[in-house]
Amino acid sequence: MNDSAKNDVRKVPAVTLAFWVIKILATTLGETGGDAVSMSMNLGYVTASIIFIVIFAAVVAAQIAAKSFQPFLYWAVIVATTTLGTTLADFTDRSLGIGYAGGSSLLFILLMVSLGIWYKSAGSVSVETITSPKVEMFYWGTILFSQTLGTALGDWVADTNRLGYERGALVFGAGLALVAAAYLFTNVSRTLLFWAAFILTRPLGATLGDLLDKPVDHGGFAFSRYTASGILVALIIACILFLPQKAASHPGLGQKAS
Repeated sequence: MNDSAKNDVRKVPAVTLAFWVIKILATTLGETGGDAVSMSMNLGYVTASIIFIVIFAAVVAAQIAAKSFQPFLYWAVIVATTTLGTTLADFTDRSLGIGYAGGSSLLFILLMVSLGIWYKSAGSVSVETITSPKVEMFYWGTILFSQTLGTALGDWVADTNRLGYERGALVFGAGLALVAAAYLFTNVSRTLLFWAAFILTRPLGATLGDLLDKPVDHGGFAFSRYTASGILVALIIACILFLPQKAASHPGLGQKAS
């Protein structure tokens, strides 16, 4: 592996408990922040999505151009994918008129296509094998689809199946617990478990976000979206500053990724 590849592979964080804590906070912020722009500002899903597409394009370009792991930049891109995922999912589910089931099915297909193209091009979809800007673009595209799918799933479970936001959060929390158990006690592919957990944390964040800002008579805590978003931003910054993070390392530095 050449020096450039080594630099590229170190641009994403190692998958630790701190990673998942910040990921859940970021996905919750995506729900409250996305809704703040599209609903509280009355901009609508299309205009909000355009705004977030521009933001996402800017921060992901900066991330790909970076030469090393930059925690604040990396998590800025994650937040950008969650806010964009929120408005895109709402547009798909509601504005296109295909409903939660149709929107979730469409987004699942797009996610599988993204993973398939990535695998065909690179031979792996493991985050530990990000060794070039091309593969990193696949990584961020897949993350965007997974965030959007997770939003649609969270809304589908909480709204359509009458579970409400609290029980919806419990459903996805239980799913994550099963993934964690599989990680600890089985030999199931770590790559498969990573993407399963990554997808499940998004609807968990979506239901937690809805729990924070929805009215009390809808099962929420009735925080304003701006207040909830501000609290979440502060928590994310604190976690980045105080929870140890290090860049992921390739499983075989000095060897060609398989």
